[in-house]
Amino acid sequence: MNSTLLRRLKYYGIGFGLGLIFVFFFFKNRGCSWLPENRVKNAILDRVLVISDESQAKMTELGLSEEDLVNVLNDGDVDFGASKKEADSKVYLLTKDGQNYFFTLPEESFISEVFFEGVASEIKTSQSGYGNLFHFPLDDDLVFVDSNKVLTCQQEALGLIDPRKILDGLKDGGRIDFSKSALNLSPKPEHYMEFRKDSLLIGAKVIWYKNKLDVINLYFEGDECE
Repeated sequence: MNSTLLRRLKYYGIGFGLGLIFVFFFFKNRGCSWLPENRVKNAILDRVLVISDESQAKMTELGLSEEDLVNVLNDGDVDFGASKKEADSKVYLLTKDGQNYFFTLPEESFISEVFFEGVASEIKTSQSGYGNLFHFPLDDDLVFVDSNKVLTCQQEALGLIDPRKILDGLKDGGRIDFSKSALNLSPKPEHYMEFRKDSLLIGAKVIWYKNKLDVINLYFEGDECE
């Protein structure tokens, strides 16, 4: 191997090494999806973020906003040592500016619930009360509706033939009813979501299927579809 080739390989190695350092330190929160920390953050952001009424009160007490909760997934640090990584319902601790944020990742569920205090090993997704839906994955076609006679009839009666209108309803003040949900159900947890169309309260039983929110049942007053 001649000296010219060795010199070129040396320069290439130096440039490659500097490039890795630059990417790691300057773009670690925006790129490098293969890094363990960013894989966790992306997994959380791929879910619908939920905050319970109880945690909402704590968030207000801490002077935080829903935007702050999303920002911690960009700029916060994942504490793997203080996270619950092996359970079916994982819980990850993220920290930013001295504040703790716990995000749940229930198995086969499309939600991630946020908490502000406690210990990861003891935190569980809420089983009662309501949770507000405050952040959704960037997918205009996130909602899919099962194709059957009853659901099609319900969609027509509600003026919700386009599933994007259901997504709009969930984004505009949608909630999850934890008590009516079955997040431990196997093989697919069931989520009971609520949203309003005009003054009508609509319930939707939803599962997570192929990264879509699959609506399998709709419930509303005056339903005449069979």
